[in-house]
Amino acid sequence: MQQSPKMGYDRAITVFSPDGRLFQVEYAREAVKRGTTAMGIKAKDGVVLIVDKRIATELLEPRSIEKIFSLDEHIGAATSGLVADARQLIEKARLESQVNQISYSEKIDIETLTREVCDHLQTYTQYGGVRPFGTALLIAGVANSKPKLFETDPSGAMMEYKATSIGENRSDIMEYFEDKYSEDLDKEGAIKLGLNALKEVMEEELDSKSLEIGVAEVEDGCFEKLDEEEVKEYIKELDESEE
Repeated sequence: MQQSPKMGYDRAITVFSPDGRLFQVEYAREAVKRGTTAMGIKAKDGVVLIVDKRIATELLEPRSIEKIFSLDEHIGAATSGLVADARQLIEKARLESQVNQISYSEKIDIETLTREVCDHLQTYTQYGGVRPFGTALLIAGVANSKPKLFETDPSGAMMEYKATSIGENRSDIMEYFEDKYSEDLDKEGAIKLGLNALKEVMEEELDSKSLEIGVAEVEDGCFEKLDEEEVKEYIKELDESEE
C-alpha cells in the first residue's frame, strides 16, 4: 500500500517537509481552531478577556470548566485548544511568575512572562519523543500603568495585539474587531464590543453560565474574573440596548 507523501514527516518528531512545512505544528494550530472562542481587547483603562466555554449539555456543571486563569496578581490568561495542554502551560506560567518574584522581589513583566511561555512552546517543536502543545493563550495584564495583550502560537511565536481572538470563529471575530475597534474604548466598552462580536458569530443567545470574563484594570493594576451575576448584568445591558 502506497503511503501518503507527508506520512514520513509527521509520525514521531517534528521535522521539515521538503517544502519547508512543519506538519505537527500545523496540526496543533488546527487543534486551536477547533477550540472554544476566546478573545482579548485592550482598552484605555485596562484589558479584557472573554471566553465562550461552549457548554454542550445541561448535565455539565459550568463551574467545572475553566478557560480564564489568573497567572499573577496583575496577569491573566485565556485559553483555547486542548484543555490538558493549556493547563500545563498555565502551571508553567505561574511557576515563572513566582520564580521572578522570589529572585528579584518584583512582579514579572507581561512580555517577559509571555516570552518564557513561548520559549517553552518552541522547544516542543524540535525534539524527538514530544509533540507541540495543541493550545494557544491570550496573556493580558497591566504593566507600568499600561494594558498589555499578547497571543501565543503552538510554534512558540508571540504577537502583541490591540484586540484579537483565538479558537472557533477567529476570522469572523477579527473581521468584526477590525471594523468596530477603537483605541478610545474604556473597559465597559471593550466588554460590550467582545459580547457583541460573540453574539454576531453565535447561533444561540449569550448565557452567563457559559461565558467567562476577566479584567485587568490600570487603576489598581490587578487582574480578576467577574462572577456570574456581573456577567449576567452585562448581557442584560446588551439586550436592552438592542431593544
